[in-house]
Amino acid sequence: MRTIRIAATALIVCTALAACAGQDAGDGTATPTPTGASPVTELPTPDPTGSAPVPSPSDPVDPTVPTTRPTVRPTAPSKPPVTGEITVTGRIESGVEPGCLLLDGYLLLGGPRDVLTAGASVTVTGRPDPTMMSTCQQGTPFVVASAKRG
Repeated sequence: MRTIRIAATALIVCTALAACAGQDAGDGTATPTPTGASPVTELPTPDPTGSAPVPSPSDPVDPTVPTTRPTVRPTAPSKPPVTGEITVTGRIESGVEPGCLLLDGYLLLGGPRDVLTAGASVTVTGRPDPTMMSTCQQGTPFVVASAKRG
């Protein structure tokens, strides 16, 4: 039984050495791998200009380099762009953030706060400004020019 284990171990070692020997010609030239690519024999040197090298489409991806993905933001149901002042009538709702008021998908900015309260039925005149930034994270920003209850 011991002879069989020694023979099996010797066979495994010889097979491994033969496989390793076939990968390098020994003359300093790299032999292609089964995929056809040459093995890496040197590490890349940094570019003195500081710019990162751009890999070609056939280059493998380095798993240690972070990848950048385009930022995809969920979009709200689209409304046609509006220019100029418009009038919106309805009941004001509270937003998810404190102090944020919504009317028919618009985030109300400015205007008389004694008139613009959650639950009030109002008629508001103003202009939508989708380029405006807000911490409310809801609705299309709407700059209120005038508001009245009704």
